Amino acid sequence: MSADWELPLSLAIDSETLWQLVVSRPLAASVPVAKISARPVTLQGATIYQCTERRGSQEFHENIPAGELADWVRRRFGRDYGDLHWFSAAGDFTARWKPPGVVQLKRKPPSKAPPNTAHNRARQHLLPEGEPVPFLVENGVMTADGRVKPSMFHKFRQINRYLEFIADVLPELPSEGVLRVVDFGCGKSYLTFALHHLLTKLHHREVQITGLDRKLDVLRDCTQIAAKLHCAGLRFEPGEIHTFQSSDQIHMAIALHACDTATDDALAAAVKWGCHVILAAPCCQHELNRLLPNDVLPGVMGYGLFRERFAAMATDALRARWLEAHGYHTQVLEFIETEHTPKNVLLRAVQRQQWTDEERQRRRETYSELKRELGITMWHLERAFGEPKK
Repeated sequence: MSADWELPLSLAIDSETLWQLVVSRPLAASVPVAKISARPVTLQGATIYQCTERRGSQEFHENIPAGELADWVRRRFGRDYGDLHWFSAAGDFTARWKPPGVVQLKRKPPSKAPPNTAHNRARQHLLPEGEPVPFLVENGVMTADGRVKPSMFHKFRQINRYLEFIADVLPELPSEGVLRVVDFGCGKSYLTFALHHLLTKLHHREVQITGLDRKLDVLRDCTQIAAKLHCAGLRFEPGEIHTFQSSDQIHMAIALHACDTATDDALAAAVKWGCHVILAAPCCQHELNRLLPNDVLPGVMGYGLFRERFAAMATDALRARWLEAHGYHTQVLEFIETEHTPKNVLLRAVQRQQWTDEERQRRRETYSELKRELGITMWHLERAFGEPKK
């Protein structure tokens, strides 16, 4: 194959004047996506290329070091994809592969301005990299000068993703007065501190946020950090979902990675309290694995691994439909990319008072129909909520 395209592309990469690159026109039906685009971003002082591909309604990203981009292109162009386009300071280039291996290269005057790579990533994050955030420094995610530690970058992305989910539903919370939040199983409280920062520092709200956990040593560390940073309205207490009581209205309930039926206990408590917003990232769903009848999709359920995965998906679908049946508009979202954790489902529920009686009835029927399809009669979430046995 002619390699006339390699030299101008390598020069653009080496001189950091490559603004965008796209491979497209799949050469075989087995190629999963129609195109992959790459753009430069500055990460920890170095230029990398963020490759983006869309599969269905989801976007997937891969970061390629600048020194590896040319090899990445060689592995795809002429094998998986027949078209290669790139935009650089030297011009707009199009390389087109034709069998039996001939490449036609065309060049046009440059049409794109240099991207502002130093700030691309910062604009996408509520907590920008390069600016020290006190709770991230104390929790070991950032250095004192605001650089994200390499081993903690996945946590940094998760925190920002979490804040985006919450920022979207802030209009659903009371616009005045104290916002009251309970975080069940807060653990080391990266996300609890992030929520406090979002509400108090970025939105200037008065809060009462309670982090609950059973681990006393973890709670002690979190309390010390909160005191050191003067986090007004943030406290950490030993306790569990069923032991927590409040005489005030709780506006938001959060349960991230509560194991098995503990997620159901949190959802039941939040609905009883009439929370405006509920966020839950389920973990370790085992109950339905035991309850699902063997005659439900026997061709699938006959395999233990598939049964376990199906039961987890069915559990979260039931939870989402149950919340809908109790007056909440519920979304099932990807919490964080699966490259970091397979436990990446987030249920986000927002209370809806304005639904008509017909709409509420329809949602109750949808939930009941799903139970019938799965062969489920009574399960833990219903018992936790105190629904009558059927």
